[in-house]
Amino acid sequence: MLRPRTESVILVPSDVNLCSPPVPQSLSPSGSETMSSQPRETPSLRFGQVVIGPPGSGKTTYCQGMQEFLTQLGRKVVVVNMDPANEGLPYSCGLDISELVTLDDVMEGLKLGPNGGLLYCMEYLEANLDWLETKLKEHGDCYFLFDCPGQVELYTHQSSVKNIFSQLAKWNFRLSAVHLVDSHYCADPAKFISVLCTSLSTMLHVELPHVNVLSKMDLIEQYGKLAFNLDFYTEVMDLTYLLDHLAADPFFKKFRHLNEKLAEVIQDYSLVSFVPLNVQDKESMIQVLRAVDKANGYCFGDLEERNLQAMMSAAVGADFQFSSTLGVQERYVEPGGKTVEEEMMDL
Repeated sequence: MLRPRTESVILVPSDVNLCSPPVPQSLSPSGSETMSSQPRETPSLRFGQVVIGPPGSGKTTYCQGMQEFLTQLGRKVVVVNMDPANEGLPYSCGLDISELVTLDDVMEGLKLGPNGGLLYCMEYLEANLDWLETKLKEHGDCYFLFDCPGQVELYTHQSSVKNIFSQLAKWNFRLSAVHLVDSHYCADPAKFISVLCTSLSTMLHVELPHVNVLSKMDLIEQYGKLAFNLDFYTEVMDLTYLLDHLAADPFFKKFRHLNEKLAEVIQDYSLVSFVPLNVQDKESMIQVLRAVDKANGYCFGDLEERNLQAMMSAAVGADFQFSSTLGVQERYVEPGGKTVEEEMMDL
């Protein structure tokens, strides 16, 4: 249901000069000090995650699993559904954008398709941020999970979602972006390079602390075998090896120069890396939560008891992921001719 916007009409008296600003009464020679000098109340600090990614990458499932996981840790969690096309939510939703606008109403009323309708919904939410602020104030001292739409354009070059995130930061939200992509793209070198380009573009456009996640790790080899060890993809190592593997395909051979330039851009920025995730695996959820808490600064607060060693390792950046990645590979990737330890010794 679309919420109509109201415009106020200001009546200006005839004796008011619009060319020069009025002098405040407190500063006028004959006026008395009537304006209150009370400072504006600063909202309390709130932490959270904005869950983004392409359609079908598991954002809603992640929000459901993370809500249950954080609740078991003792955090008070509120999930905010920011996807106007998301119906039949599997989690308990504290705030739903469908109370403001729905994709079906926009498509029917404005004769737009799904993509254009979704862009309009985000622009409509940006124009009604007062509604969002009022709803968020109802949930104090909570940890927020924002379940965002799954349209790539919203995070690569369209500015509505970016402006909404910026406004949340002004409301004293400390957020980190959790960008989910399907892990089975690692089995296709061309798709993996495309995922890297999309992730890099999203990181530069959204302008939030970023955690890239390879979701659905239990299905990583559903569409083919991995050409390299899992840490090659999570740490985004030397992509020239991937280009050599890609050049073996006759279809991509003529695009080798283009692929080389794309790989150079990714490696020149050197920003993209991934954390493997299986929502049903507790250890995997812990690794993702550690990365997110370090990104948005939650691990340095005093909202719950912290482990001093974990805080110090986060402060100096001594968070080694190789052992955890090795465990994920042994669990979900079928072994080849050599073990992972033997291949690492060869390297």
